[in-house]
Parts: sequence; C-alpha cells; structure tokens
Amino acid sequence: MFRIKLLILLSISFLFFSCTKNDTDQNKVKYTLGYIDGEYDGLVLKNLLMNNLSNLGLYSDESIYEIKAKVAHSGAVFITNIDNTSDRMRLDSRLYIDVINLRFNCVAQKFDESKSQFYIFAESDRYISNNMAEKKIKEENVEALVKEFINKLKKPSRFCKKINE
Repeated sequence: MFRIKLLILLSISFLFFSCTKNDTDQNKVKYTLGYIDGEYDGLVLKNLLMNNLSNLGLYSDESIYEIKAKVAHSGAVFITNIDNTSDRMRLDSRLYIDVINLRFNCVAQKFDESKSQFYIFAESDRYISNNMAEKKIKEENVEALVKEFINKLKKPSRFCKKINE
C-alpha cells in the first residue's frame, strides 16, 4: 500500500514538473557592442560592458540593439585648504552611451553620466604614484559608470529618435 501511494505521488510530481516552463530568457532584450572610442580606456570600457552584459545574459552578437560608447577623462589641480599645503588632482570621467536600434537606424536610449574622484598630487613628475593613482581612479570611475548604466538599462521603447537629432 505504501509503495502504491509513493508511486502515485511521484507520478504527480513528474506531471507538475513537466508542465512548468522557464520563460525568463525569452522576454530579455539582448544587446551587441559597436564601436567604443577611447584607446586604452575604450578597451577597458568594452571589456567591462561585455562582461557585465554577458553575466546578466544580455549580450548577443545577432542583436538589433547596438551599444556605441565613448569615455572621456579630464583632470584639474585644486587646493582644498587655506594654507596651500597640499595640492589635489581631481579626475572627472564621463561616459556617453547610445543604444541604437539597427532595424530602424535610430537611438533607442541615451546615457550620459560622470563620476569624479581626487588624489593628493605629488609635486614632481618623477613620482610614479601620480600615474598609478590616475590609472586606478580612471578604471574605478569607468567600472562604476558601467554598473550604473547596466542598472539603468531598460527595455528600449518602440519609438526612438533618428541618429542625426
């Protein structure tokens, strides 16, 4: 009797599992990467975008939505205290991204954000710490901006603006 009940429960559970379906991947819009401007910084940006999109299952080479991006960095020296004892270098990073619908040749979504950080600037050009700090801050800013873009990425609308507008 016990075996019969167990077989009935097992067959019912197989029936329930066979009727379920996983539709999580069918409604996701996938993206491909287009031209990324910015030399070494562009390479870092492309790798970060590709890794983040792939990890979330949003990357496909056959997609009609193409991401074109550009990253720019600018720096300026500023003094934070009254007695001028330490100079600080402020590094601003700006990320421009256009999501282009290749079918209709229009911009489906735009992203334009910036991040900034500073470091204490050594007075001589011979100090390697200035270059290392600048490189690290650039990478951290780009990584934060890519994460912000991925979090704000939404399903592209049907209506989009022409590329020239």
